[in-house]
Amino acid sequence: MSSLPNSTKKKKGGFPFDPQVFLATVGAARTITQCPKDHKIFSQGDPAESVFYIQQGRVKLKVKSKQGKEAVIAILGGGEFLGEACLIGQTVCLATAMTIVPSSILRIDKKEMQRVLHEERTFSDLFVPYALSRYIRTQEDLVDQLFNSSEQRLARTLLLLAHYGKDGSPEPVVPEINQETLAGMVGTTRSRVSFFMTKFKKLGFIDYKHGLRVHSSLLQVVLHDKHPHSE
Repeated sequence: MSSLPNSTKKKKGGFPFDPQVFLATVGAARTITQCPKDHKIFSQGDPAESVFYIQQGRVKLKVKSKQGKEAVIAILGGGEFLGEACLIGQTVCLATAMTIVPSSILRIDKKEMQRVLHEERTFSDLFVPYALSRYIRTQEDLVDQLFNSSEQRLARTLLLLAHYGKDGSPEPVVPEINQETLAGMVGTTRSRVSFFMTKFKKLGFIDYKHGLRVHSSLLQVVLHDKHPHSE
């Protein structure tokens, strides 16, 4: 996430409200937890009573059906929020949030989050665009699942994980995101992911010189509309 805006509005104590400080420190209805890898921040079905902010680390969101089938619906990193649906009336968590690397997580009580959004414009100016971008990303993910092949979905997932478009150079995808997790995100089998990853490597779209690196040329797979649907 881009750097947070600084407020020029003075508070009663003489200090301006700073979103960076708010999201970096403990305080009223705010706690920070240093979470090891594979720590459950919240589980599907838990009461939705807090918003969480990832100060550092990576978190995956996964859902499980009544039949026991699991799917990874998002991988989130530093500067992103979890559990924000509680602010619009969601009473239970619809997914499980689990760290995939050691992470620092700030928990903000729902009422405190609502208060800050209402009273501090600099914070709402940060949070509202973030929430809208997450909404748009969810719509794009749905379109991807409905209309693209598993090969195209994998290519798009890798590009997103590598933050494609930041500066035009390939970026490493963290090694903790393995092929099983990718399969859960794409909605296919691990064997299909392995097959496509081998294909992408042969075509020069990815390499493993310094961890997994994704090249912008992988975008060709996403834009190519003549791939037969493989799932």
